[in-house]
Amino acid sequence: MTNTKTPVKAPRTKSATTRKTTSKAGTKAGAKTATKSRATGSRAAVEIPLSERPIGEIWIMYKDQPTEGLRNVLVENYLDIVKYTAERMHMRLPSEVDVEDLMSAGLFGLMDAIDAFDLERGVKFETYCAQRIRGAIFDELRAMDWVPRLVRSRTAKVDRVRKSLEMEFGRKPTDKEICARLEVDAAEFQKLSKDSRPVGVVSLNRTWFETDSSKDVREIDVIKDNRQENPLRELQRKDLKLLITKGLSRAERLIVVLYYYEEMTMKEIG
Repeated sequence: MTNTKTPVKAPRTKSATTRKTTSKAGTKAGAKTATKSRATGSRAAVEIPLSERPIGEIWIMYKDQPTEGLRNVLVENYLDIVKYTAERMHMRLPSEVDVEDLMSAGLFGLMDAIDAFDLERGVKFETYCAQRIRGAIFDELRAMDWVPRLVRSRTAKVDRVRKSLEMEFGRKPTDKEICARLEVDAAEFQKLSKDSRPVGVVSLNRTWFETDSSKDVREIDVIKDNRQENPLRELQRKDLKLLITKGLSRAERLIVVLYYYEEMTMKEIG
């Protein structure tokens, strides 16, 4: 009798089909992860704040679709030009002119320059906006001038005639000589002189005195109010009344009160 050995079955391993399926699943998962990563990166690129973008990109976006947010970014970027121009011009102006007023006017000039600027002209915006800012500040200064342009031109003519006569005579000319050269009468000359007298315009918000605290003393804080009683004068008046009535008898004090405060006549008091 022949003994036959039963063949031992080998342990089952993952078939090629199983490995292929697993490989496909891993590839799909990796593709989904990569797609999700790209989408996340794309959203992150879109969510970059406007203030962190290059200024050239902001210009292109603003000219393509102007919005208030884009314009505010441009204004903040070029705000130093407004401050620099206003402070330089303020150095040559009287102290009565407030630099804050010049900066406000220059800010409007900057916004007008942003709206009117053409990217295709190839001009630097810094050069272009500086002229617009200066023009806006000059317009504000002309608006502050209370003297009409006609009076200003006639006053300049009087000054030229005065200097011409001074060089001709070697001395200061009289009003009569100036009137004769201008061919105007004395009344008209006096009116011209009166209209052209300088009048200072003072800003009530101008700093009058600087303190160590955060709040400085302004011009409006030290203006005298004529409608309010001076406390020192009120104390002096009380002291004077006390001195006057101190040496009076009771009857004399009563007469003073009835006469000056009750407005009674001496006959009624008697």
